[in-house]
Amino acid sequence: MVAGNKASYTNLIKEEAKRLGFMSCGISKAEFLEEEAPRLEDWLNKNRNGEMRYMENHFDKRLDPTLLVPGAKSVVSMLLNYYPKETQRDDSYKISKYAYGRDYHFVIKEKLKDLLAFIREHIGEVDGRAFVDSAPVLDKAWAAKSGLGWIGKHSNLLTKQVGSFYFIAELIIDLELDYDTPVTDHCGSCTACIDACPTQAIVEPYKVDGSKCISYYTIELKNEIPLAAQENLDDWMFGCDICQDVCPWNRFSKPHNEPLFNPNPEILSYSKKDWKELTQDVFSEIFRKSAVKRTKYSGLLRNIKAVSQ
Repeated sequence: MVAGNKASYTNLIKEEAKRLGFMSCGISKAEFLEEEAPRLEDWLNKNRNGEMRYMENHFDKRLDPTLLVPGAKSVVSMLLNYYPKETQRDDSYKISKYAYGRDYHFVIKEKLKDLLAFIREHIGEVDGRAFVDSAPVLDKAWAAKSGLGWIGKHSNLLTKQVGSFYFIAELIIDLELDYDTPVTDHCGSCTACIDACPTQAIVEPYKVDGSKCISYYTIELKNEIPLAAQENLDDWMFGCDICQDVCPWNRFSKPHNEPLFNPNPEILSYSKKDWKELTQDVFSEIFRKSAVKRTKYSGLLRNIKAVSQ
Protein backbone atom coordinates (compact mmCIF):
# COMPACT_ATOMS: atom_id res chain seq x y z
CA MET A 1 0.00 0.00 0.00
CA VAL A 2 1.39 3.40 -1.00
CA ALA A 3 1.85 5.82 1.90
CA GLY A 4 -1.16 8.06 2.34
CA ASN A 5 -4.27 8.56 4.40
CA LYS A 6 -8.00 8.07 3.93
CA ALA A 7 -8.54 11.70 2.87
CA SER A 8 -5.82 11.66 0.22
CA TYR A 9 -6.97 8.27 -1.16
CA THR A 10 -10.57 9.52 -1.25
CA ASN A 11 -9.63 12.68 -3.15
CA LEU A 12 -7.44 10.71 -5.54
CA ILE A 13 -10.30 8.33 -6.42
CA LYS A 14 -12.86 11.11 -6.83
CA GLU A 15 -10.55 13.13 -9.06
CA GLU A 16 -9.84 10.14 -11.29
CA ALA A 17 -13.57 9.29 -11.51
CA LYS A 18 -14.18 12.85 -12.71
CA ARG A 19 -11.35 12.59 -15.25
CA LEU A 20 -12.90 9.38 -16.60
CA GLY A 21 -16.12 11.29 -17.33
CA PHE A 22 -18.31 10.48 -14.33
CA MET A 23 -20.43 13.47 -13.33
CA SER A 24 -20.08 12.73 -9.61
CA CYS A 25 -18.65 10.22 -7.18
CA GLY A 26 -19.71 9.43 -3.61
CA ILE A 27 -18.45 6.88 -1.12
CA SER A 28 -20.18 4.97 1.64
CA LYS A 29 -19.18 2.32 4.15
CA ALA A 30 -19.63 -1.24 2.90
CA GLU A 31 -22.13 -2.59 5.41
CA PHE A 32 -25.48 -4.37 5.57
CA LEU A 33 -28.31 -2.22 4.14
CA GLU A 34 -30.56 -2.44 7.18
CA GLU A 35 -33.30 -0.06 6.04
CA GLU A 36 -33.58 -1.61 2.58
CA ALA A 37 -33.94 -5.22 3.78
CA PRO A 38 -37.62 -5.08 4.86
CA ARG A 39 -38.52 -2.92 1.82
CA LEU A 40 -37.01 -5.40 -0.61
CA GLU A 41 -38.67 -8.32 1.18
CA ASP A 42 -42.06 -6.59 1.08
CA TRP A 43 -41.64 -5.71 -2.63
CA LEU A 44 -40.85 -9.32 -3.50
CA ASN A 45 -43.63 -10.71 -1.30
CA LYS A 46 -46.13 -8.54 -3.21
CA ASN A 47 -44.81 -9.94 -6.52
CA ARG A 48 -43.91 -6.48 -7.74
CA ASN A 49 -41.05 -8.03 -9.69
CA GLY A 50 -43.52 -9.81 -12.04
CA GLU A 51 -41.57 -12.26 -14.22
CA MET A 52 -38.24 -10.77 -13.11
CA ARG A 53 -37.53 -13.86 -11.03
CA TYR A 54 -33.82 -13.02 -10.87
CA MET A 55 -34.75 -10.32 -8.34
CA GLU A 56 -35.57 -13.13 -5.89
CA ASN A 57 -32.06 -14.59 -6.15
CA HIS A 58 -29.14 -13.63 -3.91
CA PHE A 59 -31.32 -11.74 -1.42
CA ASP A 60 -28.48 -11.51 1.13
CA LYS A 61 -25.92 -10.42 -1.46
CA ARG A 62 -28.16 -7.55 -2.54
CA LEU A 63 -28.02 -6.20 0.99
CA ASP A 64 -24.48 -7.05 2.10
CA PRO A 65 -21.53 -5.98 -0.11
CA THR A 66 -19.07 -8.04 1.95
CA LEU A 67 -20.71 -11.16 0.46
CA LEU A 68 -19.77 -9.87 -3.01
CA VAL A 69 -16.27 -8.70 -2.10
CA PRO A 70 -14.84 -10.40 1.01
CA GLY A 71 -13.29 -7.82 3.31
CA ALA A 72 -15.09 -4.95 1.52
CA LYS A 73 -14.71 -1.60 3.29
CA SER A 74 -16.09 0.95 0.81
CA VAL A 75 -18.72 1.28 -1.89
CA VAL A 76 -17.65 3.89 -4.44
CA SER A 77 -20.75 5.05 -6.36
CA MET A 78 -20.60 7.06 -9.57
CA LEU A 79 -23.07 8.73 -11.92
CA LEU A 80 -22.65 8.95 -15.69
CA ASN A 81 -24.86 11.34 -17.66
CA TYR A 82 -26.76 9.98 -20.68
CA TYR A 83 -29.16 12.87 -21.40
CA PRO A 84 -29.12 13.27 -25.21
CA LYS A 85 -28.57 16.44 -27.22
CA GLU A 86 -31.47 15.52 -29.51
CA THR A 87 -34.48 13.28 -29.04
CA GLN A 88 -36.61 11.27 -31.48
CA ARG A 89 -39.05 12.97 -33.81
CA ASP A 90 -42.61 13.45 -32.53
CA ASP A 91 -44.20 10.98 -34.94
CA SER A 92 -42.02 8.05 -33.88
CA TYR A 93 -42.43 5.07 -31.61
CA LYS A 94 -40.28 5.87 -28.61
CA ILE A 95 -37.09 4.38 -27.19
CA SER A 96 -35.93 5.21 -23.68
CA LYS A 97 -33.12 7.78 -23.86
CA TYR A 98 -30.65 5.55 -22.05
CA ALA A 99 -30.74 3.15 -25.02
CA TYR A 100 -30.02 5.68 -27.79
CA GLY A 101 -26.30 4.91 -28.00
CA ARG A 102 -23.82 2.15 -27.16
CA ASP A 103 -24.95 -0.31 -24.48
CA TYR A 104 -24.03 1.39 -21.21
CA HIS A 105 -22.84 -1.85 -19.61
CA PHE A 106 -19.81 -1.95 -21.92
CA VAL A 107 -19.07 1.78 -21.77
CA ILE A 108 -19.16 1.98 -17.99
CA LYS A 109 -17.42 -1.36 -17.37
CA GLU A 110 -14.38 -0.02 -19.27
CA LYS A 111 -14.31 3.14 -17.17
CA LEU A 112 -14.58 1.13 -13.95
CA LYS A 113 -11.78 -1.21 -15.02
CA ASP A 114 -9.63 1.87 -15.68
CA LEU A 115 -10.51 3.32 -12.27
CA LEU A 116 -9.67 0.08 -10.45
CA ALA A 117 -6.36 -0.15 -12.34
CA PHE A 118 -5.62 3.47 -11.36
CA ILE A 119 -6.34 2.72 -7.69
CA ARG A 120 -4.00 -0.27 -7.74
CA GLU A 121 -1.29 1.72 -9.49
CA HIS A 122 -1.45 4.78 -7.23
CA ILE A 123 -2.57 3.33 -3.90
CA GLY A 124 -1.50 -0.30 -3.88
CA GLU A 125 -2.89 -3.82 -3.72
CA VAL A 126 -6.61 -3.13 -3.47
CA ASP A 127 -9.12 -5.92 -4.03
CA GLY A 128 -12.47 -5.04 -5.53
CA ARG A 129 -15.16 -5.58 -8.14
CA ALA A 130 -16.95 -3.33 -10.60
CA PHE A 131 -20.75 -3.37 -10.88
CA VAL A 132 -23.01 -1.91 -13.56
CA ASP A 133 -26.61 -2.98 -13.09
CA SER A 134 -25.66 -6.60 -13.84
CA ALA A 135 -25.16 -8.16 -10.40
CA PRO A 136 -27.17 -8.25 -7.17
CA VAL A 137 -26.34 -4.69 -6.07
CA LEU A 138 -28.92 -2.08 -5.00
CA ASP A 139 -27.39 0.74 -7.06
CA LYS A 140 -29.83 3.48 -6.10
CA ALA A 141 -29.62 2.69 -2.39
CA TRP A 142 -25.82 2.92 -2.42
CA ALA A 143 -25.83 6.12 -4.48
CA ALA A 144 -28.28 7.72 -2.04
CA LYS A 145 -26.24 6.51 0.96
CA SER A 146 -23.17 8.05 -0.71
CA GLY A 147 -24.81 11.47 -0.94
CA LEU A 148 -25.25 11.52 -4.73
CA GLY A 149 -28.98 12.22 -4.55
CA TRP A 150 -32.22 11.05 -2.99
CA ILE A 151 -34.67 8.36 -4.11
CA GLY A 152 -37.62 10.15 -5.70
CA LYS A 153 -41.29 9.20 -5.58
CA HIS A 154 -40.76 7.36 -8.90
CA SER A 155 -38.01 5.32 -7.16
CA ASN A 156 -35.23 6.77 -9.36
CA LEU A 157 -32.26 8.63 -7.91
CA LEU A 158 -32.69 12.42 -8.14
CA THR A 159 -30.05 15.13 -7.89
CA LYS A 160 -30.90 18.82 -7.60
CA GLN A 161 -28.29 20.03 -10.07
CA VAL A 162 -28.83 17.46 -12.84
CA GLY A 163 -32.11 15.57 -12.37
CA SER A 164 -32.11 11.79 -13.02
CA PHE A 165 -30.96 10.98 -16.55
CA TYR A 166 -27.78 9.17 -15.58
CA PHE A 167 -26.46 5.67 -15.01
CA ILE A 168 -25.30 4.47 -11.60
CA ALA A 169 -22.23 2.28 -11.18
CA GLU A 170 -20.12 1.03 -8.26
CA LEU A 171 -16.74 -0.22 -7.25
CA ILE A 172 -16.81 -2.28 -4.07
CA ILE A 173 -13.28 -2.31 -2.64
CA ASP A 174 -11.43 -3.45 0.49
CA LEU A 175 -9.96 0.01 1.12
CA GLU A 176 -11.16 2.25 3.94
CA LEU A 177 -11.99 5.77 2.77
CA ASP A 178 -13.75 8.92 3.95
CA TYR A 179 -17.50 8.42 3.71
CA ASP A 180 -20.11 10.84 2.43
CA THR A 181 -23.50 11.43 4.02
CA PRO A 182 -26.97 11.20 2.44
CA VAL A 183 -28.75 14.33 1.19
CA THR A 184 -32.31 15.30 2.08
CA ASP A 185 -35.40 14.51 0.01
CA HIS A 186 -36.55 17.37 -2.24
CA CYS A 187 -39.70 15.90 -3.81
CA GLY A 188 -41.93 17.87 -1.45
CA SER A 189 -45.64 17.68 -2.28
CA CYS A 190 -45.02 17.12 -6.02
CA THR A 191 -46.82 14.12 -7.54
CA ALA A 192 -46.02 14.77 -11.23
CA CYS A 193 -44.51 11.30 -11.79
CA ILE A 194 -47.38 9.49 -10.05
CA ASP A 195 -50.02 11.47 -11.98
CA ALA A 196 -48.33 10.96 -15.36
CA CYS A 197 -47.73 7.20 -15.27
CA PRO A 198 -50.20 5.69 -17.80
CA THR A 199 -50.15 2.24 -16.19
CA GLN A 200 -50.34 3.44 -12.55
CA ALA A 201 -47.09 1.60 -11.84
CA ILE A 202 -46.21 4.04 -9.03
CA VAL A 203 -48.65 2.49 -6.57
CA GLU A 204 -47.80 5.02 -3.85
CA PRO A 205 -45.02 7.57 -3.33
CA TYR A 206 -41.61 5.82 -3.44
CA LYS A 207 -43.16 2.44 -4.34
CA VAL A 208 -43.20 1.14 -7.92
CA ASP A 209 -44.90 -2.07 -9.00
CA GLY A 210 -42.29 -3.26 -11.51
CA SER A 211 -44.79 -5.65 -13.09
CA LYS A 212 -46.96 -2.69 -14.22
CA CYS A 213 -44.17 -0.52 -15.62
CA ILE A 214 -44.00 0.13 -19.39
CA SER A 215 -40.28 -0.71 -19.27
CA TYR A 216 -41.21 -4.10 -17.82
CA TYR A 217 -43.79 -4.80 -20.53
CA THR A 218 -41.49 -3.78 -23.39
CA ILE A 219 -38.20 -5.28 -22.13
CA GLU A 220 -38.55 -7.82 -19.31
CA LEU A 221 -41.83 -9.51 -20.23
CA LYS A 222 -41.22 -12.41 -22.60
CA ASN A 223 -44.86 -13.29 -23.32
CA GLU A 224 -47.52 -11.24 -25.08
CA ILE A 225 -48.24 -7.84 -23.55
CA PRO A 226 -51.68 -7.94 -21.84
CA LEU A 227 -54.37 -6.13 -23.83
CA ALA A 228 -55.18 -3.80 -20.91
CA ALA A 229 -51.54 -2.69 -20.83
CA GLN A 230 -51.30 -2.28 -24.63
CA GLU A 231 -53.83 0.54 -24.45
CA ASN A 232 -51.54 2.51 -22.14
CA LEU A 233 -48.11 2.06 -23.72
CA ASP A 234 -48.21 5.65 -25.03
CA ASP A 235 -46.08 4.85 -28.13
CA TRP A 236 -43.15 3.42 -26.11
CA MET A 237 -41.60 0.48 -27.96
CA PHE A 238 -38.55 0.09 -25.69
CA GLY A 239 -38.46 1.30 -22.10
CA CYS A 240 -40.20 4.44 -20.87
CA ASP A 241 -39.10 7.89 -19.66
CA ILE A 242 -42.45 9.40 -18.68
CA CYS A 243 -41.85 9.64 -14.92
CA GLN A 244 -38.47 11.26 -15.59
CA ASP A 245 -39.68 13.54 -18.41
CA VAL A 246 -42.34 15.13 -16.18
CA CYS A 247 -40.09 15.52 -13.13
CA PRO A 248 -39.39 19.22 -12.44
CA TRP A 249 -35.81 18.45 -11.43
CA ASN A 250 -35.03 17.25 -14.95
CA ARG A 251 -35.32 20.77 -16.29
CA PHE A 252 -31.70 20.98 -15.11
CA SER A 253 -30.57 18.05 -17.30
CA LYS A 254 -27.69 18.93 -19.61
CA PRO A 255 -26.56 16.91 -22.67
CA HIS A 256 -23.88 14.30 -22.04
CA ASN A 257 -20.42 14.52 -23.60
CA GLU A 258 -19.84 10.78 -24.10
CA PRO A 259 -19.46 10.11 -27.87
CA LEU A 260 -20.36 6.43 -27.40
CA PHE A 261 -23.83 7.45 -26.20
CA ASN A 262 -24.58 9.35 -29.42
CA PRO A 263 -27.44 7.62 -31.27
CA ASN A 264 -27.47 5.92 -34.62
CA PRO A 265 -29.01 8.60 -36.94
CA GLU A 266 -31.92 6.30 -37.82
CA ILE A 267 -33.11 6.32 -34.22
CA LEU A 268 -33.68 10.07 -34.46
CA SER A 269 -34.99 10.14 -38.04
CA TYR A 270 -37.32 7.13 -38.18
CA SER A 271 -41.08 7.68 -38.19
CA LYS A 272 -43.72 5.20 -37.03
CA LYS A 273 -44.04 4.03 -40.65
CA ASP A 274 -40.29 3.30 -40.80
CA TRP A 275 -40.38 1.31 -37.56
CA LYS A 276 -43.32 -0.78 -38.80
CA GLU A 277 -41.23 -1.78 -41.83
CA LEU A 278 -38.18 -2.74 -39.74
CA THR A 279 -36.38 -5.85 -41.00
CA GLN A 280 -34.10 -8.20 -39.07
CA ASP A 281 -31.05 -6.89 -40.99
CA VAL A 282 -31.83 -3.25 -40.30
CA PHE A 283 -32.57 -4.03 -36.64
CA SER A 284 -29.17 -5.74 -36.35
CA GLU A 285 -27.42 -2.76 -37.94
CA ILE A 286 -29.15 0.03 -36.00
CA PHE A 287 -28.93 -1.73 -32.63
CA ARG A 288 -25.64 -3.60 -33.18
CA LYS A 289 -24.11 -2.46 -29.88
CA SER A 290 -27.26 -1.16 -28.21
CA ALA A 291 -29.18 -2.14 -25.09
CA VAL A 292 -32.22 -2.55 -27.38
CA LYS A 293 -30.73 -5.89 -28.49
CA ARG A 294 -31.95 -7.21 -25.16
CA THR A 295 -35.52 -7.37 -26.40
CA LYS A 296 -34.39 -9.01 -29.69
CA TYR A 297 -35.93 -8.31 -33.09
CA SER A 298 -38.99 -10.45 -32.31
CA GLY A 299 -39.56 -8.59 -29.04
CA LEU A 300 -39.32 -5.16 -30.67
CA LEU A 301 -41.77 -6.25 -33.38
CA ARG A 302 -44.14 -7.45 -30.65
CA ASN A 303 -43.86 -4.03 -28.96
CA ILE A 304 -44.38 -2.12 -32.23
CA LYS A 305 -47.48 -4.20 -32.93
CA ALA A 306 -48.77 -3.52 -29.41
CA VAL A 307 -48.30 0.25 -29.58
CA SER A 308 -49.81 0.50 -33.06
CA GLN A 309 -53.10 -1.16 -32.11
